[in-house]
Amino acid sequence: MSNCICLACDRANPLTTKFCTQCGAKLQIQERYRALKVIGQGGFGKTFLAQDESKPSQPRCVIKQFAFETINPNASQGTLDVAVRLFEQEAKRLDDLGKHPQIPELLSFTIHEGKQYLIQEFIDGETLEQELARIGAFSEQQVRDVLVEVLQILEFVHGKSVIHRDISPDNIIRRRSDQKLVLVDFGAAKHATATLLAKTGTGIGKPSYGAPEQMLGKSVFQSDLFGLGVTCLHLLTNVEPFTLYDVLENEYQWRQFLNGKVVSNELGKLLDRLTSYRVKERPSSVIETLQVLQPKATPVKPAPLPIRSSQPVQAPTSTSSNSLVLDCGNGVKLELVKVAGGSFNMGSDRNDNAKPIHRVNLREFLIGKYAVIQAQYQAVMGNNPSNFKASQNPVEQVSWYDAMEFCQKLSQKTGQQVRLLTEAEWEYAAKGGNQSKGYEYAGSNNLDEVGWYYNAGSKTHKTHPVGQRKANELGIYDMSGNVCEWCLDDWHDSYQGKPDHLKNNGHEPWGKMNLNKKNNRFHLLRGGSWLVNAQGCRSACRSYYFASFQSSNYGFRVVCVVR
Repeated sequence: MSNCICLACDRANPLTTKFCTQCGAKLQIQERYRALKVIGQGGFGKTFLAQDESKPSQPRCVIKQFAFETINPNASQGTLDVAVRLFEQEAKRLDDLGKHPQIPELLSFTIHEGKQYLIQEFIDGETLEQELARIGAFSEQQVRDVLVEVLQILEFVHGKSVIHRDISPDNIIRRRSDQKLVLVDFGAAKHATATLLAKTGTGIGKPSYGAPEQMLGKSVFQSDLFGLGVTCLHLLTNVEPFTLYDVLENEYQWRQFLNGKVVSNELGKLLDRLTSYRVKERPSSVIETLQVLQPKATPVKPAPLPIRSSQPVQAPTSTSSNSLVLDCGNGVKLELVKVAGGSFNMGSDRNDNAKPIHRVNLREFLIGKYAVIQAQYQAVMGNNPSNFKASQNPVEQVSWYDAMEFCQKLSQKTGQQVRLLTEAEWEYAAKGGNQSKGYEYAGSNNLDEVGWYYNAGSKTHKTHPVGQRKANELGIYDMSGNVCEWCLDDWHDSYQGKPDHLKNNGHEPWGKMNLNKKNNRFHLLRGGSWLVNAQGCRSACRSYYFASFQSSNYGFRVVCVVR
């Protein structure tokens, strides 16, 4: 049946009907989205299970209706304004985040017959709150699994400078089709900028899961870690958070509610840190939390730069005046192509962090024809950390520090000065150097021609062998999509204040290049990846993350100094 979305009616109609038989309201939004039944109702309005009738399969979706002023007729104008802002914010945040396989996709945000509607992907599954009610308290391993999976989603969310602010068991759904966890309800999400984080605003989120600073209207990234920590305590004990909290001690006394269950000291200490009242006592980031849960057996300590090797070096083989082939060992080669020098306009008006557009000069340099592949990384480093293992696929699950160490070792092997690209070198090469045709992506205005990226219609969300898509004007492959590529530079929120000497010499990085892992600075990532939508794969698009972080969509490419 077709459910009328008029608040005063709510009549069930035949699916073939276009107008409600009782009130006459249109039953389709944008001539395609039809409500089937009410699946939720709260202070903002109703939520409907719906179907998209513009597609042959008529896939299920969710319609969120904003009708705050009707449901809350006595609300003040100020309260109404906040409600409107939060509803619109959910649409904006979902749109800003782009596509991620474990976040509902935004399908539309529209006004229909005077009411605002948000239409998004339907996640068929059971919330962790429902699962807890059905099976009882979770085991330690089950809680660990939840922690790791939600942290990996938050890695993506925080990487977009968004704080969710409402992490709780009812906002995490276990999808029925693949048992993956999906993070929902971004209505309280907040974009984190230095200015916003310094302001005090309205407390958002559920009081029983919200961090103390969040309830005072001053959210930080660790506020999401707090909410996730409290969620895990609830799952572990099956006791409401308010009951677990000891007001006199100002901490969660959750161990007394385990009913004989044994929890490892390691996990217990981490949960205590996550739910600490003081922000500075919590882990500093998603990355630090993941490192506690998934420590590396033999952490690598990078050697300091510059490289001064006393070992014999193996001479590289030069194939032509326009290319260079380096021997990685074990018969594995790495090809670089020459990029002629020139000037170009760096940046874009489409994103604030890519402004202002400015002119940069570069000398010629040699750049990897492809991102570093797993066979090359294995030959140089003696290991392959990649998640999607295939010798010709780009190496991933590498941090900025790992990429830097690879460059050092390859330099020692070959006697050449091998390093990561500066951001200016990367963008110049991606845009086609002095052969530029002004394409949006690296070699085309059609991303499908040149890159692998996150497309909801694709059934292969993973890395792919390099060189399978069309090269750009310079014969360089995969600079849009496949893996995000680490650059030398520290992250800066925009090009405002960029030193003039970097505009005249794009071969120098903007930043300190500190290899001490304790510093763990933000570093540049360019090019987008298999996990990033089309917008994030543009040649001028910038992103970043902690230098120590390893992800299955982070890789790198190398450059060689022309002597």
